[in-house]
Amino acid sequence: MKLNKVSRLMALFTMGLFVNSSFAVEPQIKENALVIPKPNDQHSISTKRVTARLTQSHYEKFKLDDEFASKIFNRYIDFLDPAHNTFLQSDVEEMRAKYGTKLDDQLYAGELSAAFDMYDLMTKRRYERYKYALSLLDKEPDLKVNDQIEVERDKAPFPKTTAEADKLWEERVKNDIINLYLKEKKWPEIKKTLVKRYDLAIKRLTQIKADDILQTYLNAFAREIDPHTSYLSPRAAKAFQESMNLSLEGIGATLSMEDDITSIRSLVPGAPAARSKKISVGDKIVGVGQGEKGEIEDVIGWRLDDVVDKIKGKKGSVVRLEIEPEKGGKTKIISLTRDKVRIEDSAAKLSMDKVDGKNIAVIKIPSFYIGLTSDVRKLLAQMKEKKADALIIDLRENGGGSLTEVIELSGLFIKEGPVVQVRDAFNRIKVHEDPEADKSIYDGKLMVMINRHSASASEIFAAAMQDYNRAIIVGQQTFGKGTVQQSRSLNFVYDLDKDPLGYIQYTIQKFYRINGGSTQLKGVDADIKFPEIINAAKTGESFEDNALPWDKIPAANYQEAGHARDAVETLTQKHEERVAKNPEFIVVNEDITIRKERDERKFMSLNLAERQKENKEDEDRRLKNLNERFKREGKKTLKDIDALPKDYEAPDFYLKETEQMMVDWLEIDKKA
Repeated sequence: MKLNKVSRLMALFTMGLFVNSSFAVEPQIKENALVIPKPNDQHSISTKRVTARLTQSHYEKFKLDDEFASKIFNRYIDFLDPAHNTFLQSDVEEMRAKYGTKLDDQLYAGELSAAFDMYDLMTKRRYERYKYALSLLDKEPDLKVNDQIEVERDKAPFPKTTAEADKLWEERVKNDIINLYLKEKKWPEIKKTLVKRYDLAIKRLTQIKADDILQTYLNAFAREIDPHTSYLSPRAAKAFQESMNLSLEGIGATLSMEDDITSIRSLVPGAPAARSKKISVGDKIVGVGQGEKGEIEDVIGWRLDDVVDKIKGKKGSVVRLEIEPEKGGKTKIISLTRDKVRIEDSAAKLSMDKVDGKNIAVIKIPSFYIGLTSDVRKLLAQMKEKKADALIIDLRENGGGSLTEVIELSGLFIKEGPVVQVRDAFNRIKVHEDPEADKSIYDGKLMVMINRHSASASEIFAAAMQDYNRAIIVGQQTFGKGTVQQSRSLNFVYDLDKDPLGYIQYTIQKFYRINGGSTQLKGVDADIKFPEIINAAKTGESFEDNALPWDKIPAANYQEAGHARDAVETLTQKHEERVAKNPEFIVVNEDITIRKERDERKFMSLNLAERQKENKEDEDRRLKNLNERFKREGKKTLKDIDALPKDYEAPDFYLKETEQMMVDWLEIDKKA
């Protein structure tokens, strides 16, 4: 049968649609749309002033010469291509030959051509890689073969050829697909999600501002000196001033960006995120939705400030976060009602527990805020009225705060003497003393709880109590941040005709214990150790590749104020016997073993069945452990993880064990 004219046209149209549908997915934005902005006079002035400030005023004296310029070059390359999968090795070598030893001269002169040219090449290469990634989504890949992806590529060599780069991106795309399969998505939805994600990544390449490039470049310079020195562009500086260094208004969390994924850096105690008990430091935010029923929007690959803007909102409104737990496993959707984060939410709090007939007081201190010492004085009076037999100060997750407050707080537990020493860039040493000589508010038994996220002022307090032999320190080695930073605007008072130039934050001093040792890098070691639930190898100052070194100055003049460590050996023995039989600690140690094995992996499987099996094992293990806990507590067991109540809060068995150690200490003293 012959086709009539309309039928023939319909057939051709249908065939055309069929043929087109077999083509690889193409980017919505064409390469010629990539236009990198040019630096202006303001950027040149900012560069000169940052260079002058850092070379003249930073605590760590360094010489900005060709050798240091080469280090800046390497760090800038790593900032532009953290996974070493975008540039080719030949790209890096050509740029090194052209710019590697010239960045010092350019920084002094405020010249930014090298920085912007390198960024321009990164943008072109990134476009090529995403274009290739999109082409791979035309059909579902084979996820049954035993392919692998390198877990951490920050130290890996750059690909030598485009074919090598393509292979790396094939692995990345497969991994992205598997991660969505693990969220129980189907291929059509997975394809749609990834096409949108990669197209959005390309779109962001067209939205780069000159301020963004300048901030990345000057931070390569600043972070080469030490991990806590940085430059903030005018937009970032405004966010810093308004919301305490990108703190999320409404939910009370601080974020950081790692390999295109937003992760939780810290939580504000008492704020919505912390109150939910469902978000932990290290968790990743992979999606954000507005309201109780708003669509969850994939935010992988978004700029950090765009994710911040997405989560911000009016008090009382709801934001939904898709969270990928740090420990792995399926993602979970968490609804949070935005609220104003108030300082009183972070105030010290007193609790009393009866343990084996003893009244054990616990004061939780989330941060060293202004007014802390006054608050603790009141809490000490309350615990005295309640006839407390001993006190535990809980500094876990306390990232620090006011130097004045930690000095005054320490004075509540010693009669007199130095608390901390500070040395500046000119080697001048200042000893900070207890302001209330010959007076202490509490002289009873004292334990201080710390973990890897206890930093700065927390380390000063714990170190002082340890050096005075005033308290037993319990937990995990602290963060190791023993430096002091200062923030300064780059605008001068006479810059009436200049727009904001941004801020520079740089290290000006270093903390030292009264015994002379620095808290930098090494932190404070616990007298009695708990299992390391926080991976010290991947967290803390020692994890940074250019942290300022540990060193020592002469000890201050002080005398021990107690005999706390006399009991450590006996308490440690009892503690270890107890936790060896404690089901909660047995589970913790099993989890640590699994985590360490995974942390040591250099490659991760790209076999879907294998990844699903591991995911199922993790979920089954968690369900089993929860049900065993519920049986011990006399509660009804769960059929599956999804049945876990949203407001469930796990018991703090670390605190319970510390309270038991305190009872042991009281018994030892009673027998003596």
